[in-house]
Amino acid sequence: MSHGHGHGHGHGGAELAQNRRRLAAALAVTATVLVAEAVGAFVSGSLALLADAGHMLTDVAGLTIALIAANLAARPASAQRTWGYRRAEVLAATLQAAALLAVGVFVLVEGVRRLLEPPEVSSGAMLVFGVIGLVGNVVALWLLVRGEGRANVNVRAAVLEVVNDGLGSVAVLVAAGVIAATGWTRADAVVSLLIGVLIVPRTVKLLRETTSVLLESTPPGLDLEDVRRHLLELPHVHAVHDLHASQITSGLPVLSAHVVLDESCFHDGHAPEILDRLQACVAEHFPVAVQHATFQLEPVGHSGHESGTHD
Repeated sequence: MSHGHGHGHGHGGAELAQNRRRLAAALAVTATVLVAEAVGAFVSGSLALLADAGHMLTDVAGLTIALIAANLAARPASAQRTWGYRRAEVLAATLQAAALLAVGVFVLVEGVRRLLEPPEVSSGAMLVFGVIGLVGNVVALWLLVRGEGRANVNVRAAVLEVVNDGLGSVAVLVAAGVIAATGWTRADAVVSLLIGVLIVPRTVKLLRETTSVLLESTPPGLDLEDVRRHLLELPHVHAVHDLHASQITSGLPVLSAHVVLDESCFHDGHAPEILDRLQACVAEHFPVAVQHATFQLEPVGHSGHESGTHD
């Protein structure tokens, strides 16, 4: 006997549409500022502006992923794609993280080089484009938080991205002020290194998370041995084997297991009751709530009919 258990998650259509509009508007503003800062870096010769543009590129990537996720969440699954396009978010994030990691490493290497041999930098152009970047961040932040209704996790994550990038724009303005006041052009390299330090850990973390999902690793925070122990504590459960857990995409864990029960459970009506308790256990008891779980219930004597090893 096997049973798949899934819960529908009710979200208001108007709220989902509002969140998508917020993300799309913030993405448009952020992408525009990204282009402006890239132009400003070319005009001024500022690595700090280029680094901040790279930092903003991480925000564009994050907002793009969030918008893709928001749109894919509204698309139904099909017989060909039983989970819809949920994994597309992870694939896109992996490619973007790899590209952004290359940007961050370049900024760090170039920053060190400019510390040793500082080039001429136009503090006036840095100041102008730094202000453009900061204004863009403020506008994007306002677009994300305005309106009624509670923003979902995608929008809240995007807010953190934009706030973090705003700090990078402030750093560019500080560097421009230092260069204008003192003529110390190494301030540009120092700020670019600080921004690079912000970029690299974020992209490494994202890359680790996405590759973990693609490798179907156990979701972080879910201890399968702890799950096994709790399932074995249920009445009539003799053994748990072929226990596996992974994620379809971030925030969507799945679990499957073979559960060995008393022979009598398949004759006296206990099996459905135990199945409900198994489902409730993995959905409610652990830090990672698994709403999509599949259990195969087996009588004690069934092990002789199975091929392969049990884990």
